[in-house]
Amino acid sequence: MEKEIKISEIKNAARESFEEVKGLQGGKNADYIPYLANIDSNLFGLSVTLLDGTCFNFGDTEYKFGIESVSKVPTAILAMIQHTPKGVLEKIGADATGLPFNSIFALLLENDHPSTPLVNAGAIAACSMVAPQGDSRDKWKAITENITELCGSAPELIDELYESETATNFNNHAIAWLLKNYNRIYDNVDMSLDLYTRQCSLGITCSQLAIMGATIANGGFNPVTKKQTFEKEIAPKITSMIASVGFYQHTGDWLYTSGIPAKTGVGGGVMGIMPGLFGIAAFAPPLDEAGNSVKAQAVIKSFMNKLDLGIFNGDKVKIIPD
Repeated sequence: MEKEIKISEIKNAARESFEEVKGLQGGKNADYIPYLANIDSNLFGLSVTLLDGTCFNFGDTEYKFGIESVSKVPTAILAMIQHTPKGVLEKIGADATGLPFNSIFALLLENDHPSTPLVNAGAIAACSMVAPQGDSRDKWKAITENITELCGSAPELIDELYESETATNFNNHAIAWLLKNYNRIYDNVDMSLDLYTRQCSLGITCSQLAIMGATIANGGFNPVTKKQTFEKEIAPKITSMIASVGFYQHTGDWLYTSGIPAKTGVGGGVMGIMPGLFGIAAFAPPLDEAGNSVKAQAVIKSFMNKLDLGIFNGDKVKIIPD
């Protein structure tokens, strides 16, 4: 079935969803990272970017918050650019763990396999794969330049968050050395962990994440900068990873109720990808017990339901001018 949606309908659905959800209460800021605990819990933003470059922004969409685990997506893309999707599959994997994002038990259960670059173990391994080997400065440059290409503008390292993360990342130290024990980390252990910690500490805006989502939805072509950021063949690979593990142990519930592949982060951000249509991002610091933003989840679900969209709906959807 072919379905046409006007651009004004998308804008109205976004505005209505934002207004409905902005008063929603519940959840609390991540408190195991001191910096995140002190972020204003009333901040809330929603951004949508269409594949023609049209952007809709509501609320605090230019506030720079910690990208956290959403950073796993661009670095997974970078690893695929440098090592091919097959190389990432062989060295890391593409399997959902069904367990929390920072699970050591998941690494043990997988018999030395990191599972996917979208959980902590696989993300640390992905940072270790980034070229050039052994050069922290150039690896960091590659990571940040890749995010800049995907978003169309540069992220900024939040020094206070980086310091806070570095002082509390004991669990990730254990994961990194387990990877070393299993020969599943491909560069210096401490450097790889530091790169991962730094990328999680980047400041990003809701509007930037929506552009990144749209770039993925558009086969690697950034609709705002009009630049091809990665080969089209990578887009379905990263989208399938996001669909299978974007919300960790609650990914099935998320996809069932929202219909859109999305990646979450404990900084309060959620980035969604609707292939061939748009990218969407929402931000609000208070999280549920699984570490996912309460408001960001609610507003994206509301938006998708208002437009009756879903990746598995079977409709051929076309966005048309008014």
